[in-house]
Amino acid sequence: MDYGKAKTQDISAIKGGANILLIGSDTRVGQTAEQHDADGARNDVTMLVHISEDHSQVTIVSFPRDTMVPIPACTDPDTGKSSYPQTKAMFNTSLAEGGPKGGVACVVQTVENLTGLSIPYAGLITFDGVIAMSNALGGVTVCIAKPIHDGTFLNLPAGQVPLKGDQALAFLRTRHGVGDGSDVARISNQQVFLSAMLRQLTSDGALSNPVTLYKFASAATSNMTLSEGLNNTGTLVSLAAAVRNTNTSDMLLVQYPTEQDPENINRLVVSQDAAHSLNVALQDDARTQIAQGAIGRGAVVSPGASPLPNSGSNNSSPEPKPSSGTPVSNGAAPSDNTPVALPSSVTGQSAAEQTCSKGTRQ
Repeated sequence: MDYGKAKTQDISAIKGGANILLIGSDTRVGQTAEQHDADGARNDVTMLVHISEDHSQVTIVSFPRDTMVPIPACTDPDTGKSSYPQTKAMFNTSLAEGGPKGGVACVVQTVENLTGLSIPYAGLITFDGVIAMSNALGGVTVCIAKPIHDGTFLNLPAGQVPLKGDQALAFLRTRHGVGDGSDVARISNQQVFLSAMLRQLTSDGALSNPVTLYKFASAATSNMTLSEGLNNTGTLVSLAAAVRNTNTSDMLLVQYPTEQDPENINRLVVSQDAAHSLNVALQDDARTQIAQGAIGRGAVVSPGASPLPNSGSNNSSPEPKPSSGTPVSNGAAPSDNTPVALPSSVTGQSAAEQTCSKGTRQ
């Protein structure tokens, strides 16, 4: 994978912040997590990680797979042939464009077109990679409000449940076991897991523990297809070290804003005004804040969690420390670096926020 950009640049010190795209593929080919192979591959989980230039904030943006978006012409590097550009296609089909070696670049181009960002780094992870990386952390304990039942695929009790290996993968993949069974509910369910993982990493001091970091980075490099700038264990370790002092209140997990497609009730389209606000904040490397009560539809606030004064969301970690970064352009943030309030339709949470998976709908 070669985007011709920022190959050797220190990704923890890129002007305007670093952008990394993480793509979860649903391919079953050669994967031990599934019994049967499937034709083709889709980017059913796509997350954009934006690390602010001063490392004061990390924003992880999830893109719903059923969103109808423009997909550009993508070139297969093996054949030199380009796919036809599409004005409106399902987002999770972009990985299938550009051939086996050009699919990741096509997803990157699709997200760059949506957000206006430059994304020089990307990684493709499949089922086995998720299992290896969760095992490297020793598992993650998540809160489940109601039992999760998704056929024989996944059955979990309510309460604090430790997840690792196949079970962690099944939790991240389940749709029918959470909320209304939609992909949007699955995204907020994944945010419950990721926020718990980030709290665990920071509270255990794992981001300062070279042994844990190298185990995790080794699992990543061994099980992911990484762009040139990321395909090195030392690079991933230094990247983690760059954000180890970031407060969990400033680790944000948001869903790219969408609404129902007026042409198809089973599809989504980009919510243009809210998406524009989020795009500009990311482009300007602005410090942002999620609206209070904007948790996604697959999650609920954990019982006993209490909001912090002026935090904008329910969390139980210390008040965010002021960033030392320079003011952003276009008036996106005041000179005192007060966080930009994202529209309430931009759902999500901070990693400090204690949330639970909603569990199976009754």
